[in-house]
Amino acid sequence: MKIDWSALGLVSVVSLVATVLVVGVAACGIRALDVAVEHEKLGRPAAGLRAAGRLCIGVAGLAVLFGIYLIVPALH
Repeated sequence: MKIDWSALGLVSVVSLVATVLVVGVAACGIRALDVAVEHEKLGRPAAGLRAAGRLCIGVAGLAVLFGIYLIVPALH
């Protein structure tokens, strides 16, 4: 049995980068929603922040669902 170390390294790097991006986008969405709540308490407009937060969380969710689609062969 021969292990293709370059392919293993590539998969590891891509997995790490994808994880950081998905978690980062989700964290930005949560932060935007939190700031929107603070703005509402102070009487400032927060519709843009709320929309941006929901969009970020939606994008992160779609990325997770796409990953599940790629992993589960029965979905193809």
